[in-house]
Amino acid sequence: MNDSKLFHIFKVIRSFLFSSVNKEFLIFLFFLILSGTFWLLMTLNETYEKEIEVPVTLVDIPKNVVLTSDTTTDIRVTVRDKGYYLLTYLYSNKIHPIKVKFNSYAKNTGTGTVASAELQKLIYQQLFNSSHITSIKPDKYEFFFNYGLKKRVPVKLNGKIRLGRSYYLAKVMFSPDSIDIYAGRDVLDSIKYVYTERLNITNLTDTVIRQVPLLKTRGVKSVPDNVKISLFPDILTEEKVEVPIVAVNMPEGKILRTFPSRVTVTFTVGASMFRTIQPDKFKVIVDYNELIDSPSEKCNVYLRYIPHGVRNAKMDVNQVDYLIEEQ
Repeated sequence: MNDSKLFHIFKVIRSFLFSSVNKEFLIFLFFLILSGTFWLLMTLNETYEKEIEVPVTLVDIPKNVVLTSDTTTDIRVTVRDKGYYLLTYLYSNKIHPIKVKFNSYAKNTGTGTVASAELQKLIYQQLFNSSHITSIKPDKYEFFFNYGLKKRVPVKLNGKIRLGRSYYLAKVMFSPDSIDIYAGRDVLDSIKYVYTERLNITNLTDTVIRQVPLLKTRGVKSVPDNVKISLFPDILTEEKVEVPIVAVNMPEGKILRTFPSRVTVTFTVGASMFRTIQPDKFKVIVDYNELIDSPSEKCNVYLRYIPHGVRNAKMDVNQVDYLIEEQ
């Protein structure tokens, strides 16, 4: 039963392929493929320029050396040759990483440089004889190292955090909050902080925890090279407290009384912090020396101190009545 079905299908396909209409189609398809093949061969026989990436790897690094740049770097090499040779470079394993021996180029300055001419010589060893290098970018390979000299520096945020309406950024935490950097002594002395790569967040209303890479600096190695950042927003609330007025710079034997004796301070603070805000954390003063220098019916009142986390603090009055008494 199955054999008869297969034979029937075969007859249908054969009759379809060898019908007069489909014979013409097959002939057309044959010449189309043939012409395409000739066009491809002629195109690949033309000369082109193509940029290819060649990895450069530093090898034979002594155990007491700390490399402060990448071990492997890609250089972009523009090669001129016929199309089929360029295809070989792009889609085969013809090009292998260039290996640069550490001791051959390392200097006492903590740097090493492989010039363009030396790079070309190493690359030409892998190219066909007909290939020609027209440019190399960058035009040299540099590496940086030291012998374990390091410094511990704090991490700082690089970027812009835009809070949602009525929110503020209550806390920013890094884990770790400090990292080790390796570099030359002069470079280490010039670095006070290490920044994250730019982080931009808009309409922040809830806690965000992310792993962010650190901003790379030429010739500097960061350990670790990324940190966890935690952003804690808090909603702002408006509150009021009654704060007593305190006289300062009072001479002995005198008392300054103000009317009223307290002022109302209005401020905004994160909802989670409000319970920690106490009136005695504020300080409102009247300066006796100012009254002597500029006598007036009323005295100026100043909000001298506010607690951490308080924003937009302002008093309901800036002047009050007063009375100076002898003790």
